[in-house]
Amino acid sequence: MQDHRKLKAFQLADAFVLAVYRATRSFPSEERFGLTSQLRRAAVSVPANIVEGCGRDGLKDYLRFLGIAFASLGIAFASLRESGYYVGLAGRLGYLSESDEQLLQAQYDECARVLAGLVAGLRKRL
Repeated sequence: MQDHRKLKAFQLADAFVLAVYRATRSFPSEERFGLTSQLRRAAVSVPANIVEGCGRDGLKDYLRFLGIAFASLGIAFASLRESGYYVGLAGRLGYLSESDEQLLQAQYDECARVLAGLVAGLRKRL
C-alpha cells in the first residue's frame, strides 16, 4: 500500500480535475447532464482509480486495478483519454475559451505522459 498523495501522476490528475470543474462551470445549462457531466466524471475517474489502486496490497493487484485490459495502459489512462476527447469536443463546440482549452490540453498531455510512465515503471517491477 502506498500513499497516493506522493505520486506525481495523482497530483497531476487531481489538478486536471480541478481545472475541468472550473472550465465546465460556464458550459451551457442544457449540457449539465450531457457533456459537463461526462467530462467531469471521466476526469474524476483518473485520480480515483489511482487512489484505489494505491490501496491494493500487491503490485499485480495495483496494476490490475489500473487496468491492464484497456489498451494495455489501464483504466485510469482510459478515463484520461476519454477526458481528452471531451475537452476537444467542448472546444470544437465553442464551450471553452481558447486559453481554457489549451490549458486543459496541456494538463491532459502531461498527465498522460506521467501516468504511462507510472504504469511502465510498475510493470518493470513485476
